[in-house]
Amino acid sequence: MVQSLNTKVDLVIKGTMFIGLPEYGQIMIGDKAFEFYENRNPQKYIQVPWEEVEYVTASVLFGGKWIPRYAIQTKHNGTFTFASKDPKKVLRAIRVYIDSEKMVRSLGFFGVIKRAFTRKKKGN
Repeated sequence: MVQSLNTKVDLVIKGTMFIGLPEYGQIMIGDKAFEFYENRNPQKYIQVPWEEVEYVTASVLFGGKWIPRYAIQTKHNGTFTFASKDPKKVLRAIRVYIDSEKMVRSLGFFGVIKRAFTRKKKGN
């Protein structure tokens, strides 16, 4: 069995991890780390200590009424994307341990298009 990094757990919620095929499991937020454990195989897990988190990016739609996904970008191991039943509750629990400057909104559809055109203009 996998040993949790957390000594105190603030939130446990059902979630989905999007790396390749979606994997369903439990998201655990505690005093030491963000953790995800898959339901069917507990040996498949992700543990991200709070010191390792570079950014937490949330995809915000409809003026903040719906957050379909959020991602945790680490300093060394890449980006992990998750969804959960109550993402606002998860992001509030993360905000306790992560500085507010590290919690950002992802670009929307038009923001990505605008950025693509402004980069082409600067490159010429």
